[in-house]
Amino acid sequence: MEIKCRIWIEKDGKHVLGKGGAEILKALEKYKSLSKAAKHVGMSYRFAWMYINRIEENTGVKIVERERGGKGGGKMTLTENGKKLLKMYEDAEKVCEDAIKNLNYKKEFNLYKDQ
Repeated sequence: MEIKCRIWIEKDGKHVLGKGGAEILKALEKYKSLSKAAKHVGMSYRFAWMYINRIEENTGVKIVERERGGKGGGKMTLTENGKKLLKMYEDAEKVCEDAIKNLNYKKEFNLYKDQ
């Protein structure tokens, strides 16, 4: 058995960022392209685009800087707010993982149906 936790960020009860969104933001930092980032994490471009738009709607702040492309294509980078949001998620995820590790349950711990 394993203990797991799932982290997400909300603002005023609205979903802002979860694991998939954090993966997209991290990939954007690396590739500077939404199409490359979406491909890297296995999401459609449309889904990733809508996710980012929803983050911005639900937070009221810009999290990505968009540059229209020409011959070489466009560019998308995280704003300072986007970087802060990603860091907040990663910090919370680390705290959760560390807390689970600190529980020190033995691997021999088992539950049996009829006990």
